[in-house]
Amino acid sequence: MSATFATDARVWRLGADVDTDVLAPGHAMKHGIDVIAGHCLESLRPDFAAGVRPGDVIVAGPNFGIGSSREQAASVLVHLGVAAVIAPSFGGLYFRNAFNVGLLLLTCGEAQRMHEGERIAFDARAGCVVRTGGERLATEPIPGFLLDMVEAGGLLAQLQERFKTRSAS
Repeated sequence: MSATFATDARVWRLGADVDTDVLAPGHAMKHGIDVIAGHCLESLRPDFAAGVRPGDVIVAGPNFGIGSSREQAASVLVHLGVAAVIAPSFGGLYFRNAFNVGLLLLTCGEAQRMHEGERIAFDARAGCVVRTGGERLATEPIPGFLLDMVEAGGLLAQLQERFKTRSAS
């Protein structure tokens, strides 16, 4: 299965303006990613870090990931197995950090129509989310090089693979 495609993703709903301090709290930043991930979203959703499962998605309101440039705010979601974050808009630094660490972000103006616990499918290359019952929600196009980066597991993994391929030839 591709990192840009899912067929049975469970939705975790969040509101607008979720900032990087909520995703990767400052008090945990002196620790490694395992500890930081355990505190992810604790002030908004104390059940999140323990309850999220690989393949789940976050559906949020506008401005997801605003705040600081800390890369850990995207890395914790990858570490916890989040397949994608779907929101109407994202903080600019967060957007680039997410793709760099292999986290798929889908910009969807109608994201807030999805409900907590709903099962959805998405196809980033086709630009759509499919809700229970078959309703399709459009997502903004994502450049192919960013989708390739997510499928590779992030920028570092992509560059390592390129280096291996070039060294082998």
